[in-house]
Amino acid sequence: MLSRRLLRVKVMQMVYAFNKRGDVSIQEMEKELFHSISKSYELYHFLLLLVTEIHASAVSRIEKGKSKKIPSPADLNPNRRFVDNKVLKQLATNPHLLQYQESSGISWASNADVVRSVFKQVTESSLYEDYMESDSTDYNDDKKFIVKLIEKVIAQYEPLYAQIEEQSIFWNDEAEFIASMVIKTVKEFEEERGDEQVFQREFKDEDDKDFVERLFRKSLLNQKEFVDLIKKYAQNWDLERVAYMDIVLMQIALTEILEFPNIPIKVSLNEYIELAKHYSTPKSSLFINGILDKVVDHLKSEGRINKTGRGLVE
Repeated sequence: MLSRRLLRVKVMQMVYAFNKRGDVSIQEMEKELFHSISKSYELYHFLLLLVTEIHASAVSRIEKGKSKKIPSPADLNPNRRFVDNKVLKQLATNPHLLQYQESSGISWASNADVVRSVFKQVTESSLYEDYMESDSTDYNDDKKFIVKLIEKVIAQYEPLYAQIEEQSIFWNDEAEFIASMVIKTVKEFEEERGDEQVFQREFKDEDDKDFVERLFRKSLLNQKEFVDLIKKYAQNWDLERVAYMDIVLMQIALTEILEFPNIPIKVSLNEYIELAKHYSTPKSSLFINGILDKVVDHLKSEGRINKTGRGLVE
């Protein structure tokens, strides 16, 4: 389910934490790594449930209007365009989502104020207003609207992220990644599937699970060798003053380059240079790029880098 980039971020966080803590075993930290991934999968469902809560809020508002002692014509004949959205109905009754909620115990019940604020943000958006004025009953139009609603309104609502980060330490800095997976899921909805839509799995396949496990273990087991290589080719740099995250990122990048023959070298280099831009200092990407280029050339000269298939493309 999680993208390879987010899996790399998870490994980066745990390698960094392992080296800083020093009081845990690789096995213990690996267990925490996979727990962190499972929490991301939980967040994926938590955000999907938020969409169903917004839909439920709209249904409740209509019911309250009808039950007034003196309902207005608008209360008696409300605009049902949103509550009758076909995709929202599919999501609200999806067995996978309901079963996951029951087994995990996740709920927005204790965050009703957050749901109300997001619902208000939604109903006051121009996107919602335009949709409510449309006469279309086409399924694809319903789906396009929900995709845009999540992408342009819900995912852009900053107070939501603050609340999410308070819920779990594992959800810091990744809500936007997970929101993109929610959007991808809705885009794949099909009318003929009814409420039996296919949701993302925790791991796309066994290869992704193996990728995480090997990348983490080998990064730690080969740490001394990689740090020595980095020191060798960083002679003009004072490593004591280099951001520790840079060392961690290069350590993991070298692991990926050596351990995964089907991943092109340039792909690995570009991924960790991008991570440096987000998680380290402004100059880190240039430093990492320069050092890794030299170390990779050295490893090539020793015949230690063997790429196959798609990995041959650099």
